[in-house]
Amino acid sequence: MTASERPDVGQFAHGQFRTDYELRPDPHALREARVERARAAMRAAGLDALLLWKNENVRYLTGLRAQLIAGKSALLNGCILPAEGAPILLASGGEIERCRIVMPWLGELHAVPIMEARGLVRGAVETTIGPALARHGLADGGTLGVDEAAMCQYEALSELLPQIRLADGDAVMQAARRVKLPGELALLQEACAIAEAVTQSAIDAVRPGVRELDVVADAMHTLFRLGGEEAHVTTPFVASGEHMAPPNRIASDKIIRDGDLVFIDIGAQWAGYFGDMGRTVICGAPNAEQRRVYTAVYDALAAATEAMRAGNTNRDVEHAVHEAAARHGLADRFISLFIGHGVGIGANEPPYVGESLPGDETVVLEEGMTFAVEPLIWIPGVAGGAGVRLEDTIVVEAGGGRPLTRTAFDGRLLTGDRPVRRHDAHQAIGGGSPSALDSSAGSQSHTTQA
Repeated sequence: MTASERPDVGQFAHGQFRTDYELRPDPHALREARVERARAAMRAAGLDALLLWKNENVRYLTGLRAQLIAGKSALLNGCILPAEGAPILLASGGEIERCRIVMPWLGELHAVPIMEARGLVRGAVETTIGPALARHGLADGGTLGVDEAAMCQYEALSELLPQIRLADGDAVMQAARRVKLPGELALLQEACAIAEAVTQSAIDAVRPGVRELDVVADAMHTLFRLGGEEAHVTTPFVASGEHMAPPNRIASDKIIRDGDLVFIDIGAQWAGYFGDMGRTVICGAPNAEQRRVYTAVYDALAAATEAMRAGNTNRDVEHAVHEAAARHGLADRFISLFIGHGVGIGANEPPYVGESLPGDETVVLEEGMTFAVEPLIWIPGVAGGAGVRLEDTIVVEAGGGRPLTRTAFDGRLLTGDRPVRRHDAHQAIGGGSPSALDSSAGSQSHTTQA
């Protein structure tokens, strides 16, 4: 589906089901559009084919939703994107028979082993991958883009297919996935709607005497009840009190106490796309330092949202975040991690906002790019903790960023008359984004509304 077929595609969560009473995004048409976008990026990079193993790249091109084994996601299933024709699926033996029945759009499917044991990997290259590449235009050589593989696979490809030059295929896929199609935004909206419900269930579970893991348990029930595939993070992140100063980025057996800040970052995947969001709430009543840090992070996220307009760069967003924190005297208290990252069919993907390590690129923001923006500030020595992160999934538009995640902020932790809801509810279809601090939202004292 394109925006011309239905003008409000991607503007809100339409619903997950197929219906006969309204036109909704067609995932199969979307998959075909993704294939053509990847193929165009492949040709622009001078590549003749792609050999892909990262789960998000395989999902992007084939639609494969497969069983995942912890720590093995780039070793289980792959695909080849030839210059012409449908992608070729390289699936685990546990998936191949099902895929032959339920994925008729794939013209060619082959079973492969877990791509880890040297002998099995060499056998797969010699008997399956090499012949498939030869049948699709690389018999006499060419350039093959590869995204991620064990060293033994690179060695097998180099030794057994010496006529083929290997190149970076992941950069090609990153380029293809960077700006979202309207149908992708629609799927992101559904993922964000589930993520909001997951977050709200976690917020509702916060009270003195429950463990961080209890909060996760309630949230994960909501995730699966609503059809979510998995959390945004494999290790759901619920940290309370001093566990956020510095951040303890897992959920533990720690008991939540009155006066604790509680941070929740679980998110949701649906139809392959990730809704990424985080909220910090207070268990009981906050102290002054907790309110100061929370308000600084709130203002930093608002500033980032405003700065995420097409034509700005990721550096502009970073500067806006730091300037907002500086007004609260907290510019030097950010966690030593990026402030934001791309999000879509990848849970965390380039480009980044606020990455301080060497080699980060400056990127001009384009309409349709989506980011998870997540400033985190912490200060030590405060009873109940004074570490706060707030996170939204935001799409870049001409007039500024538009948050796709809507869960309210905790008004008990805000100073002044800042609104607990900043979502752009009255945006005109196809228009820009109003101020991220829309005073018409009003001020609330809690986070119970959705």
